[in-house]
Amino acid sequence: MKKFQVVGIGNAVSDVIATTNDAFLTENGVEKGIMQLIDQLRAEALFSAMDQRTETPGGSVANTISGLGSLGVSTAFIGRVALDDLGASYAAAMIAEGTDFPNKPIKNAALPTSRSMIFVSPDGERSMNTYLGISSDVGPDDVSSEVVSDCEILFLEGYLFDKEPGKAAFRKAADQARTAGARAGISLSDPFCVDRHREDFRKLVAGPLDYLLCNEEELKSLYQTDDLSSALTLGSADCELVVCTRSSDGVSICQKGSRWDVGVVPVTPVDATGAGDQFAAGFLYGLVHGYDLQTCGKIGGIAASEVISHIGPRPATSIAELIKAQGLT
Repeated sequence: MKKFQVVGIGNAVSDVIATTNDAFLTENGVEKGIMQLIDQLRAEALFSAMDQRTETPGGSVANTISGLGSLGVSTAFIGRVALDDLGASYAAAMIAEGTDFPNKPIKNAALPTSRSMIFVSPDGERSMNTYLGISSDVGPDDVSSEVVSDCEILFLEGYLFDKEPGKAAFRKAADQARTAGARAGISLSDPFCVDRHREDFRKLVAGPLDYLLCNEEELKSLYQTDDLSSALTLGSADCELVVCTRSSDGVSICQKGSRWDVGVVPVTPVDATGAGDQFAAGFLYGLVHGYDLQTCGKIGGIAASEVISHIGPRPATSIAELIKAQGLT
């Protein structure tokens, strides 16, 4: 039996969250509903402009790993933080949640720990302004062969493709995972991220990866088509398992020529932050425990619905109890 059921590699980003309105976004030059990369000065200015902010360890794949840990899955997270206040608290929080954090905070780092300013609008849309700091420098040397070789599922974060060391780290980890008999997959993260690295993503998806998690816009961007069915067909030709979330339309799952469309119970969103991350947690939970793909999709939908019903990117109530109440476990 492997030590870790799921190991994630991604940006270790401290989330700083505040509710706001469209007027604030306009006044501060924040583009609504997307993730923007910003520099350190911009990060400091936005941080100062936020009222009644909350801070929590975040990052897309880190949120997924945290969700899996809350479901009793044995996890580890590979990421970079500096030995500063945010970095020390980030590492401590992950460990306290039960997730192994094998990379110690780096002393005298040239860059500070990463942070993302997340502005939540009344309609539930989140506008993310992310200063990557030290987290984006993850490279092959950060990938512990001991950890990756001792897992059942490896989950990679597409955002790290913005730098060459991140790409090299992914290739190394995916190859090691496959050699050790683990399944390796990726979250595409963002359609703009796909636009920047489409060719490299296509090679990775069609190469050492076993599964692909994405939303509809990301998949369409990857295959440069406006037709979802065409994108799913092309994705299935490249990768054994394609899981595509479609917001209130549920999720489409394709494997070996078969397709399943799984609906979701409509929920009025309070904060969409982390919906995709927690869907991934629920889906991978089902995959780890050997459930059929439709059940995996249902569990993912329950986890996503819970997290959009309140402020913050991580569950506020027990997902395990919710899926048990639905008779899925």
